[in-house]
Amino acid sequence: MESLFQIKNLCKTFSLAGGTIEVIKNLSLDLPKGEWLALTGPSGCGKTTLLHILAGLDRPTSGDILLDGQNIAKMSSSALTKLRKKRIGFVFQSYHLFPELSALENAALPALQWGVNRNQVYENAKKWLETFGLAKRLNHRPRELSGGEQQRVAIARSLINNPDIILADEPTGNLDAKAAQGIIDILQHVRSGESKTLIMVTHDLNLAKQANRVIELKKQ
Repeated sequence: MESLFQIKNLCKTFSLAGGTIEVIKNLSLDLPKGEWLALTGPSGCGKTTLLHILAGLDRPTSGDILLDGQNIAKMSSSALTKLRKKRIGFVFQSYHLFPELSALENAALPALQWGVNRNQVYENAKKWLETFGLAKRLNHRPRELSGGEQQRVAIARSLINNPDIILADEPTGNLDAKAAQGIIDILQHVRSGESKTLIMVTHDLNLAKQANRVIELKKQ
């Protein structure tokens, strides 16, 4: 299978009062295109840190991250912003929705800043929300939605720029078992139906087992 990400000797160290902590140490991985990968491991093992580095939201202390052969660890901040816009959708555990905006406005927001056709953006956002069973919730604010509904809005938002990579950080962490499985079903449907790569951090081993591959990170 063709490689998407190639991670080589990746290290990430954080400075703390009185010293440093090494969260990721000499990590090397090959992540193929089109795969559903689950990252598991104990708290503090670097799962979320790794996901943020893959998204260009954080930088490694050392090592290389090749995305289709291009080293994103060496890219400028502006180049990383463009990369995320074109290729990466990020799903946060805590939704990160704007409370004053409707579901439709939240889902459309990432595309509106790029000067594209507003009507088309809203049509795309509406399409995703309807696909996820939120046709009657388009004008609802986040406080009027359940946790599962808010996460579906967040997933729609991550897809609005049609990325080929979805990075999901504990997307079911705040949900009950039924809602959690619903979110996993949506992510799997999008991945397979839209030929996307899904890399998901999760602490739920039952959900992780549904992925194509599970990688367990160890605490340093």
